[in-house]
Amino acid sequence: MSYIEHVQSIYGMNRERTLATLDAIAEMNNPQDVLAWRPGPGRAHISWQFMHVAVTEEMFATERLLPGTHPGMGELINRFKGGSTPDDDVPTLAGIRSALETGREHLFETFGKFSDDDLETVPEPLQERGWTLRKTLQIICWHESHHQGQAHLTLNLYNAAH
Repeated sequence: MSYIEHVQSIYGMNRERTLATLDAIAEMNNPQDVLAWRPGPGRAHISWQFMHVAVTEEMFATERLLPGTHPGMGELINRFKGGSTPDDDVPTLAGIRSALETGREHLFETFGKFSDDDLETVPEPLQERGWTLRKTLQIICWHESHHQGQAHLTLNLYNAAH
């Protein structure tokens, strides 16, 4: 198994945890209200955490690893990329799942363009950050875990408040 294939298997485990959190929300009486809940004024709602994972993977699948390509997902990119301000237009569970699936599919397609021989190269769009392909794979892996944890914590806070 190549390093890239190994990392993809870890991404699969991370996604299982993300989907388990979405499944738990789906079982609640008011999933849309849960997705929209914020732990404090101006803070990101649960939905934002999941959508941020999806659009970040889409951005890495395109412009961040393949110079000259542009992310799909239209306006979702600007609404949920890093530095965005969470709005009150909260995607549905189905919309979140679709975005997660699309971003991941595109990301794995992009990974298929690389081999382990590329791991120490720094993709041109990531030169300023100095991230090798290896470091980039690690950061994307950590990224989902980080935001799944934030969503899970926010869900726990929602449950405690309700």
